[in-house]
Amino acid sequence: MNCFTRFVVPACAAMLLLLLSSSDATASPLPGAGTLARMVQPGTPNALLAPPASKELVCNDGVDNDGDLVFDCGDADCKKDPACQSDGQPENNDARCSDWVDNDSDGYVDCEDIDCNGMDVCKGSWDIKAAPAGVGGTSSVAGGNGKSSADVRELAPGQTEADLIGQGNDADGERNNVFCSDGIDNDNDGQIDCADLGCRLDTQVTVCQGSGDFRFSAVARIAQTFVIKEDSQLAVDDMGNVLPGEDLERFDTQFDTLQLRVLGQLPYIQNSFFLMSMRVERSPRLTFALFQVPMGKKGHYLNVNSGGGGLSLELIRSVHKRLMTDPAFYVYNAFEQGNGAAIEAGGPIDKRGRFLFRTFVAGGSGRFNGNIGGRFFPDNEDRYTYSAGGQIWVNAVGYYTRWDSPFLYTAVPLTFATGFGVKYDQRVQERYPAANLQFVFRYKIMILLAEAYAKRELEFENWQIAYNAQLGVLVWPKRVMLAIDFGQYLATDFENPPEVELTDLRRQLRELQYRFAAHVYLWRDVFYGTLIFRDRRVEPVAPRVGIQVARDVRFLLTYRF
Repeated sequence: MNCFTRFVVPACAAMLLLLLSSSDATASPLPGAGTLARMVQPGTPNALLAPPASKELVCNDGVDNDGDLVFDCGDADCKKDPACQSDGQPENNDARCSDWVDNDSDGYVDCEDIDCNGMDVCKGSWDIKAAPAGVGGTSSVAGGNGKSSADVRELAPGQTEADLIGQGNDADGERNNVFCSDGIDNDNDGQIDCADLGCRLDTQVTVCQGSGDFRFSAVARIAQTFVIKEDSQLAVDDMGNVLPGEDLERFDTQFDTLQLRVLGQLPYIQNSFFLMSMRVERSPRLTFALFQVPMGKKGHYLNVNSGGGGLSLELIRSVHKRLMTDPAFYVYNAFEQGNGAAIEAGGPIDKRGRFLFRTFVAGGSGRFNGNIGGRFFPDNEDRYTYSAGGQIWVNAVGYYTRWDSPFLYTAVPLTFATGFGVKYDQRVQERYPAANLQFVFRYKIMILLAEAYAKRELEFENWQIAYNAQLGVLVWPKRVMLAIDFGQYLATDFENPPEVELTDLRRQLRELQYRFAAHVYLWRDVFYGTLIFRDRRVEPVAPRVGIQVARDVRFLLTYRF
């Protein structure tokens, strides 16, 4: 229910009754007024003033009997009173949408219930209003929670709305489309979904913009590439010395990426979420789809997705949320090979949202080619592939989720989060258990992300490990962010080598890579330029020899809306 009907009206009623009772001490008090604040015994001059009742006496009289400014079914004293129990009937009029009772037992009370949309007592709770320029503003989203922020402040000179996120009462834990549409106060700061500053003011949140249940967004990127060295085979002489290869120079310009997304709330299902993302390239590809519905009333969910997300954070990030422009492919090349479809369940473990869990099962034969329903079978790979696993995420300080962006635009509060997950995977030639560990440290103008993956291959008996660390520094707030990453993929020799190496095994090469990136914000954080240098070294497994080296410099322009 909105703040006005829950808090302002009871407070004003209390003040009015107090004035009426004290203006005529000899008159009979209004019903309940004597227990609201102080009661004067009729006909007794200079009577002693009696304290209010210790608890709510009557739970359907419209009076705050115990003087705590919360009355009837809104008072915890009335939780078990028969007058405050659900009758199973819909919330379909002003009285039932303002009685503090979840009448239809759907988990949403009064103006928080979508059935109360349009009722006079809930006006303002379901309207979408953009925050005024220069002010934190108030807004709610259709299908949201009916609350608005009390944390409204004027901007200081030189500030933008983004400077308000994480300040005052805002805990800076809701800044992505999933958390801003689930009907839950994920960061426990008193504001839910589009009433939260992060959801209203972060430009990466689209579910709280515009009107209607569906949103459309796009990410476009062009690239200018200069290849310094690529696929040069460095030979080895008889003494084991590596001989330099032949440099290869090449320029290229292309429209690198056009990502189109439609997202929002599933019709008729409150606090649901869907996302469909496609890459419009030479062959348009629907790269990811997700449909999520709530389970119960505590923020748990169940979703069906296209099988693109396992344990790694990097894989489910959109193009504009990758600090190094592209994933470090060696981190998941041997660990996250995708499935045709997956079912996932998860949510908070505790009330404050500090501990989160997710579990998933996924399956699908063949190789996913980017389109829903599109599969192919290289090398006659007809063995069924599947995966099952779980993950725990801990927000030790502050809040960070797998859907958040590592980009910094303004200074942020201290955040430390870590995640640990395990899974079992069966592939065309492999079977393996795997473990994933990752953490995020974010403070003011710095963010550090690290991830490590390890597995034990059971068919051919070897160990494989990959790791990646990224450091980003906002050297000039709202203007320039620098980043660097480093990582490796390492594997021991097969103890029981396969007779034939199919596609997945041939791609598992020892690798070392480091990258430097400079991001320049050209228009807020929705249009920016990136200069990135990459050095990649790949070592084939025995009996092949030589080292493959690739060095390139890229300049990219990215725009998103």
